[in-house]
Amino acid sequence: METKGGEALSEIVAEAVTPRWRVLWTHSNCEQLVSDQLAAKGFDLFLPTVETWSRRGGVRRLSRVPLFRGYLFLRHVMDKASYLEVYKARGLVRVLGERWDRLDAVPDTEIEDIKRLVHSGLPIFPHPYLREGQRVRITRGPLADVEGMVVRVSPKKGLLVVSVNLLRRSIAVQLDCTLLQAA
Repeated sequence: METKGGEALSEIVAEAVTPRWRVLWTHSNCEQLVSDQLAAKGFDLFLPTVETWSRRGGVRRLSRVPLFRGYLFLRHVMDKASYLEVYKARGLVRVLGERWDRLDAVPDTEIEDIKRLVHSGLPIFPHPYLREGQRVRITRGPLADVEGMVVRVSPKKGLLVVSVNLLRRSIAVQLDCTLLQAA
């Protein structure tokens, strides 16, 4: 296959026309602080939040918390000056990626899906990211604290098949995925 040169420029030009979503990693409970600072400077930010019940001073109240604790999303053309301006935000740990000109990007479709879920009015909540082959621990029920490995995810039932080593043999059990956490 022959090239004509300048192929690498297409990605840079595409970025200038439609900026990509970047991920900002913040210190604990600083998502809103970073978002407010950067929004005041004109950056396009997305901080997905959900309502949850909390208890302070014996009073139970409904409050908004970030859906992805410690993270928020930024869409802006990232040249070195913009990167440095973002990096100055108090409460920011870093922008995810190797360096300022090689930042990780989240596909627009994933951000749009998250926005649709947040604005749907349906009850949503954070959930551990579990994948096949990952070691997990059962958190509740008669098998609490048993560790195993995720063998298969059944999308039809929303259940997981977990292989548990017992006497150097494996057994499998189907569990509700809300009972699992990464080990």
